[in-house]
Parts: sequence; structure tokens; C-alpha cells
Amino acid sequence: MNDLGSVPQAYGTPEHGAIPGSAGGRVSTVTLNNGITMPQLGFGVGRVSGDEAARAVAVAIEAGYRSIDTAARYHNEEEVGCAVRASGVSRAELFITTKLWNDEHGYDEALWAFDMSMKRLDLDYVDLYLIHWPCPVRDRYVETWKAFERLHADGRARAIGVSNFTAETLERLLGETGVVPAVNQIELHQNLAQTGLRALHAEHGIVTEAYSPLGRGRRLLDDPTLAGLVAKHGRTPAQVVLRWHMQLGNAAIPKSVTPARIAENIDVFDFELDPDDMAAIARLDDGTRLCVDPETFG
Repeated sequence: MNDLGSVPQAYGTPEHGAIPGSAGGRVSTVTLNNGITMPQLGFGVGRVSGDEAARAVAVAIEAGYRSIDTAARYHNEEEVGCAVRASGVSRAELFITTKLWNDEHGYDEALWAFDMSMKRLDLDYVDLYLIHWPCPVRDRYVETWKAFERLHADGRARAIGVSNFTAETLERLLGETGVVPAVNQIELHQNLAQTGLRALHAEHGIVTEAYSPLGRGRRLLDDPTLAGLVAKHGRTPAQVVLRWHMQLGNAAIPKSVTPARIAENIDVFDFELDPDDMAAIARLDDGTRLCVDPETFG
């Protein structure tokens, strides 16, 4: 591991210039381990109410986002689906992710839950379906994953993955099932770089996708180190941190309902951080977790 906090990117290597951005740059993509591509920077709608989510998704698509991330638990799948269909953008150009909630673990339960998500989204397929949390105390995630394998084989989910899986739960899944997850979506930001877990992902061809990539409430963006990089590059703190994610090879799904910030967050593909910048951000990693612990949640 080098001093930049990076990991080998044998899989999930960014491919630049795939998707038009909103401000002169072009959104990079990552190639998943089944060969399909996913925009490296997407738009999340966690903790956003239905109508507000619909408006935010419409703004995001207009700004150039092509990856939209929702979940059954967010209670906004219906509105997200409406915004996607009303956008005027071809379905084939969009990458839609949703997730299975904790009380729907199990083979039959997961298949039913997927049907309900598809009904709410009113789409023929999703591009990525994730187990939202492993819920290790319930110990049903292996059984659940087998239902995901069926959904993938049937073409209803173009790719399948997990969210909030730790090294332990991920390694068990790899050892007991046949399809390697395409993505593990985890809390990851400048204070929680998840270096060890990212290395495990790279070893198995799993793309790391960061939620809360800026830190919740933007408090983490006030760090003096970032202020120096902001002055150096003439960018906002959020843009500097998102650029750090992009150069590490992470996918990321920042969330905002403010049109100016939605546009700001995608405008990160026309500048680069140098090795000293990357090292400075890597030193901010102090292991601070802002969300719940996946080893005990659920």
C-alpha cells in the first residue's frame, strides 16, 4: 500500500470520456466485473422525501448525471422512476441502482422484494441491485444472495452487489456462493478511507462505491488541509474531495437537493490532484465513522 492510501485497480479502472458532464468535463466510468460499465460519479437520494427526490433527480439528470441510486428503504422509488421516465433521456443511457431492505432477507423474500421495487420504479430492469446491509445477526445474507444470483441470471438486474459488507461478511459470501459481487457500496470519505477493504475489493474485482463521500452535514469539508487545496486548485472543498475519490478509483454517490451543489459535485473531471495533494488527503483518515456500524446494524 502506498502513502496515497490507494489500492491496485486491476478491476474498476476508470475509463474517461464515456458520458457527457455538465461543465466541460466528461464523467468517467468504471467497468464492473461482468463487463458492464457504470458512471463513476452518481447521484444519491437517501433520506430525501419522494417529491423532493423527484425534483432532485430531474435536476441531476439535466446536469449530466446518468447514475441514480435509490433503495426500498428510502421510500422514494416511485418518484425516482417517474423522474427517470420523464427525463427524456434514453433508458439505455441511465444506470439505476436500488437496494433490498433488512426485513426482506431470505430467498423468496428477496425475490418478492425485488418485484415490489420494480413495480414502484415502473422499469423493466435495474442496472444494479444491492443487499443494503448484511445483517449478520440474522445470518440470511448468503441465502439472500442466491436469490440475487437468480435475478442476475434472468436479466432483471444487469449487475448485483452488496452494501455495507465488511471483510468478514464479504469473504463468507465469496466462499459460499458462485457470483462475485460487482460492487460493495460503503461509507467512505476523507476521514474513513477504508484502505483495507478497498484492497480486498481490488483483489476480487469488486468496485468500491462510496456513500456519504463528503461526510454528512459537510462538517468534514471544513478541514484546514482541504482549505489549502481549495486555494491551490480554485475549487470547492466538495470538488476536491470528490476528485480524490475519482483518482482513487472509487465510484461515489454524493447527495444534494440544492441545484447549485448538484451541478458543483459533477464538475470534477477537468482538473487533477497531484501526488502531494492525494497524500495530504490520505492523512485525514482517522477512522471516524459517521453512519451505523455494519457489524451490528440490522
